[in-house]
Amino acid sequence: MKNFLSTTAAALALTTAAYADNHTSIFSDMQFDEAMNINATEMVGMRVYASEASIANGMAIPADGETEWDDIGEINEILLTRDGEVQSVIVGVGGFLGIGEKDVAINMSELRFVDEEGDTNDFFLVIEATEVGVQDAPAYEYSQLTNTMGDGEQMGAWAGPDIAVDGFDRVTPQELTTEDLTGAPVMGVNDEEVGEIGKLLLTSDGTLDRAVIDVGGFLGLGERQVAVSLNELTIMRMGDSDEFRVYIDASQDALEQQPEYEG
Repeated sequence: MKNFLSTTAAALALTTAAYADNHTSIFSDMQFDEAMNINATEMVGMRVYASEASIANGMAIPADGETEWDDIGEINEILLTRDGEVQSVIVGVGGFLGIGEKDVAINMSELRFVDEEGDTNDFFLVIEATEVGVQDAPAYEYSQLTNTMGDGEQMGAWAGPDIAVDGFDRVTPQELTTEDLTGAPVMGVNDEEVGEIGKLLLTSDGTLDRAVIDVGGFLGLGERQVAVSLNELTIMRMGDSDEFRVYIDASQDALEQQPEYEG
């Protein structure tokens, strides 16, 4: 069981004349609501339970009620779609101390958020399944999950900056996990570093709302955080390596002038 973080997402609105006409949709006045929003990074490592009984989002159970469920494993990864939605959570099931464990993909739409009675700041993640069904589920493989679009489906247009970088290729959130993006440098369109990805924010229905960028400061001192829509970012990767860059059509000065995200 995890605690919701009591945080407030700051409003972002570029105020410089250079950005006023063309970039009004980049930033949002979205407020973090602990009853509705969840930090994606907080979900990684959470336990997932299986119940043979019907479970509804938002239902409450008595204290220690989770002992009636099967503890099937913990979330190892979160897989995103290009549209900023969580496609699946990757759960490590079976084994002992990681030995013999396998990863299985659980559709986000099947994951239920269950409260504990008298304490709405705590919640459990539950699926409707038997323990045997979980153990018999197919093992997760990247090559299968990242190619689940139908033959007739087209990828939509990416709204981030249109930029080319030597040695880097554009990638989409569908190909990545939250751990890939957390800590990635954020670059302005002139290839200057304006910050880094500090964390990612999810809504309670699994939609990735915002990326929180750490901006300015020195060795963490004087640093401020601002929240930005993921759809306004362009994500680049060097070959098959773990090196990522994230581009935004804004300068460090413009970001530093924005209200701070308090997470």
